[in-house]
Amino acid sequence: MKLKTIGFTQKSAEEFFALLRENGVERVVDIREHPGGQLSGFAKQGDLRYFLKALNNCDYVHLEELAPSAEVLKAYRADHNWEKYRGAFLKLMKERNIPETLDRKLFEEKTCCLLCSEKSADTCHRKLVAELLVANWPDVEVTHL
Repeated sequence: MKLKTIGFTQKSAEEFFALLRENGVERVVDIREHPGGQLSGFAKQGDLRYFLKALNNCDYVHLEELAPSAEVLKAYRADHNWEKYRGAFLKLMKERNIPETLDRKLFEEKTCCLLCSEKSADTCHRKLVAELLVANWPDVEVTHL
């Protein structure tokens, strides 16, 4: 299974959609808590769904259960302590029974890309989700775009 991850911050729409197309992404899995936020620009949920289909013939799905809770995110924004955030996020995933409750077929049917807002995966929950899937599902290859 090939799994990609991407953030839209500091990318133009042209760059963002080209990266998805060039990397064979067929389904974007949005893992943001608030995908319709007004600061999302071209990545605002309704617009993104349209652009993905029109420009890349790509599916869109939102999986809020893979997003950090408001409390976990607020604590991280207050202290920027990545290790503390990582522990709190992974605890949240365990409480939500992730990845056991995920439909693996959703990820196997098409080349998927986890979407969040952060420019880099280095300190983003999309990296943690990808690592969780790698640890629990055999044959997952991750590429951060």
